[in-house]
Amino acid sequence: MTTRSILRAFALATLAAAAGSAQASIQITEFMYNGNGPTGEFVEFTNLGTTSVDFTGWSFDDDSRAAGTVSLSAFGIVAPGQSVILAEASAALFASTWNLPASVLVIGSNTTNLGRADEINLFDAGGGLIDRLTYGDAVIPGTVRAQNFSANPLTLAALQPLAITSSWALAAVGDGFGSYASSLGDTGNPGVFALAVPEPASLALLAAGLGLVVAASRRRA
Repeated sequence: MTTRSILRAFALATLAAAAGSAQASIQITEFMYNGNGPTGEFVEFTNLGTTSVDFTGWSFDDDSRAAGTVSLSAFGIVAPGQSVILAEASAALFASTWNLPASVLVIGSNTTNLGRADEINLFDAGGGLIDRLTYGDAVIPGTVRAQNFSANPLTLAALQPLAITSSWALAAVGDGFGSYASSLGDTGNPGVFALAVPEPASLALLAAGLGLVVAASRRRA
C-alpha cells in the first residue's frame, strides 16, 4: 500500500469515527448494589453521544434480561453528557440523601433489586439491548464489590465489555470521580460522570487536517 493510500484510508476512518460520535450512546456508568438503607442502591446511565435520546419506552432489568420490566420512560429526553439515576428509594428521598440538584433526573422506587452478583440490562423502546453490565466480585475475581461505595469505570474503554473488569474502581471521598459521602454514609457520585468524552468538533478538525494531508500527497504525486 502506498503512502497516499494509507493516508486516504486513515482519513476515511477518522471521518467515520467523527460521524459515529454523532450517534447517541447510552452507557451504564456507575452503580451501587447495596448501602445504608434503600438510598444505597442505584444505577447511573449517561448519554455519551452528541445527540439527545428519548427514553420513552426504554426499560431496565436485572439478570432475568426481560425488556419492559422497569420502565425508564419518565427520564424523557436525555441530553448529551447528561446522567440519570434509577434508584431503589423514592426519587425525593434519594435526591435528599445525596443532596442532588433538581437537574439530576431520578426514577425511584425500583423493586427489581440488584444483588451482590447480578446484571444491569438497559433496553430501548424496541426491546433491543443497549448496554449490559454483568458484575460480582465473587464470580468475577479481581473486581470490586459495590457495597456502600459505588463502582466507577477508570476509562471509557472499561465501558465496552458487557461484564465488569478490574478497570472499575470503588468511589472514595474526594477522588477523581467527584465522589462524596451521602447523609447516610455511603460514598458515590450519582448524576455526574467525570470521564472526558472527545468533542465531535475535535474529531472533525482532525479529519479535516488529514484530508489536507491526503490532498497534498495527491499534488506531490
